[in-house]
Amino acid sequence: TDNGPGIDADDLPNVFDPFFTTKEVGQGIGMGLAICYRLMEECNGSIDIVSQKGKGTSAILEIPLGLRCNDVEKV
Repeated sequence: TDNGPGIDADDLPNVFDPFFTTKEVGQGIGMGLAICYRLMEECNGSIDIVSQKGKGTSAILEIPLGLRCNDVEKV
């Protein structure tokens, strides 16, 4: 959880899309949450973002106990 500017409601459905960013060109590539989403999928977990414009954002991660992550192909 942070107390930053929050995320626009219109942007929330896109935050896990690769290369989605609201930053200026050269300030970010939009891969951070896409990578987090993929890792959580591989570990049979989930990630959700809850945000309120002007109040901050929370990331909720659910990771099943006792389960192993799927094999991830090395690139």
